[in-house]
Amino acid sequence: MQKLPIGIQTFKDIRSDNYVYIDKTKIAVDLIENGRYYFLSRPRRFGKSLFLDTLKNIFEAKKELFKDLYIYDKYDWSKKYPVIYISFTEGVFKTEKKVIEKIEKIFKDNQERLEIECESKKSMNICFEELIKKAYEKYNQKVVILVDEYDKPILDNIEDIESSKMMREELKNIYSVIKGADEYIEFAFLTGVSKFSKVSIFSGLNNLEDITLDERYGNICGYTQNDIETSFKELLNGVDLEELKKWYNGYNFLGENVYNPFDILLFISKGYEFRNYWFETGTPSFLIELMKKYNYFIPNLEHIKVNDSLIGSFDIENIKIETLLFQTGYLTIKEKRRGRRGLEYILSYPNKEVLLSLNDHILDCLTNQYSEKFIFQDKIYECLESLNLDKLKDIFRELFASIPYNNYTNNKIYEYEGYYASVVYSYLVSLGIELIAEDVTNRGRIDLTLKLDSRVFIIEFKVIDKIEKDSDKSSALEQIIKNNYAQKYQSQSKEIYLLGIEFCKDEKNICSFEWKKS
Repeated sequence: MQKLPIGIQTFKDIRSDNYVYIDKTKIAVDLIENGRYYFLSRPRRFGKSLFLDTLKNIFEAKKELFKDLYIYDKYDWSKKYPVIYISFTEGVFKTEKKVIEKIEKIFKDNQERLEIECESKKSMNICFEELIKKAYEKYNQKVVILVDEYDKPILDNIEDIESSKMMREELKNIYSVIKGADEYIEFAFLTGVSKFSKVSIFSGLNNLEDITLDERYGNICGYTQNDIETSFKELLNGVDLEELKKWYNGYNFLGENVYNPFDILLFISKGYEFRNYWFETGTPSFLIELMKKYNYFIPNLEHIKVNDSLIGSFDIENIKIETLLFQTGYLTIKEKRRGRRGLEYILSYPNKEVLLSLNDHILDCLTNQYSEKFIFQDKIYECLESLNLDKLKDIFRELFASIPYNNYTNNKIYEYEGYYASVVYSYLVSLGIELIAEDVTNRGRIDLTLKLDSRVFIIEFKVIDKIEKDSDKSSALEQIIKNNYAQKYQSQSKEIYLLGIEFCKDEKNICSFEWKKS
């Protein structure tokens, strides 16, 4: 039985020692034959480094490593190119000094491997120019440039705008060399997690073809369903493949839906336990803090409509939450369509792992209920399952009463309906219960629809002040009845329960919890 390449990103090691390898060389051939300069954005741990190393071995003409793969008899192995390999995958870059030291080491390693010595020791962009020209002259062949995680120094400082801008300028100074050395370059391929706009880091490198959302290369990274059912067939013997698909499949970059390789390899290695393997490797704390800062309505994560420009890139000075969520893998494309102003995309969670884990993490940031959270989750589920809705009211009141006071200090999130709805939503989602946020009907939008077994719960939220509490204004429950939201589900032979939940600004808690069976 083949071994699992966990943490192995070196093509030679995988091909030399009976590891599972998913053949991506057809895509490599297409790229080499049809272009010269490429950029690819994919979330972390998706196989970018392995694909880049595969390209390196192709250009170095190591034919023996490609036996039985697609490319073996379809590529001209007589040509061998000098390869300059730049990688920021290792290390954390919090200072300019650290980045400069890393760049110096990268160019030193390339000089040693290519047996070239650069005269410039201080100016790294001049050293890079020398390296390209001298490699071209020594080997009498154009140069291949491969850059792995080009943006990591920027992302390591994304919470500090000034540091991020400084890293951007340092890297821009290096990458701009590529365009100026066009006559010496055969092929260039840059990868990263995020794509920064062309007016920033790519201003000096605008000849890159972005294949991030190119349907031809949608499966360049990740495992397809066919890979799971063929290459991993023996290793997944006895596993419920439908459940595996729910947990780890669903990432889409306009090709087939794909699995994150890291999840599949760890799932097999750890004895077939369904856990959040990928999510655990990097929690999105900065993103959650941004959501909290701008009172982001968490239920919107179920269905976000964005245009082509928003999904494509962003500037450090103007970070868009939706763009970062997509580029980092917490949201993915569920639908592509042509709108009035061009292409539109519908984004949502890729799978069960991300849905459960992200909302669990959101809860920690919104409520600071790190230890009590699990107790509340169990109690909420028990109440819904046993249909004890009166007790559910008490649990939600207890839940909001236990949120630390400093969560409300220096902000007015308690005045926003979205805050309370987000907390309730994230608690319910983290239980694995099927939910529909902003559920559309012919009479309006239901705040939250919950489906559990043979029951449907229709939930409406409202935030009121002390004066409204004693007024004749219609309650949240009355709004559900008035708009006849239950009609949408009356043909499904399910029990329907209407829940109107009102929050008081002054109490920072539930002041009214009414329910009725429809």
